[in-house]
Amino acid sequence: MQIDTRELACGGLFVAFAAAFAYGTVDLPLGSALRMGPGYFPLMLAIILGVLGLIIIFKGLGRAPSPIGGVPWRGLLFILAGPIVFGLTVRGLGLAAAIALVAAIATLASARAGIRLMLLLTLSLTVFCVIVFSYGLGLPYALVGPWLTPFLPGR
Repeated sequence: MQIDTRELACGGLFVAFAAAFAYGTVDLPLGSALRMGPGYFPLMLAIILGVLGLIIIFKGLGRAPSPIGGVPWRGLLFILAGPIVFGLTVRGLGLAAAIALVAAIATLASARAGIRLMLLLTLSLTVFCVIVFSYGLGLPYALVGPWLTPFLPGR
């Protein structure tokens, strides 16, 4: 029986992360589907991730092995930098500017993305996130933070 090692490794990582996140919810009250506790949603996401990992492993069984390629360092660097930059700047820059900055950084992960695509993705993602998170969900983040207010007209 042939096994695709790349699929096996990917599915195994999904299952391992799912198990770690599921273990992280052990001390949290679950509640029920109608009255969710703080551990309910993370546990459900962990279960979904684990099931996806098992599906990937199952699909890798019976396939010809494919070599595991090199690590895409550019993508890894810029995608991992996004949440870190967001966490460091959301209070100072405000929600809109922090999302725009993170979207621009994430676009740099692709060598094929040009400046037009970066601007289009940054603008559309910023508008979408501001509508959803600020107006739709009412998250308590200022749209423009204190680092940018001195540059606003009329201030």
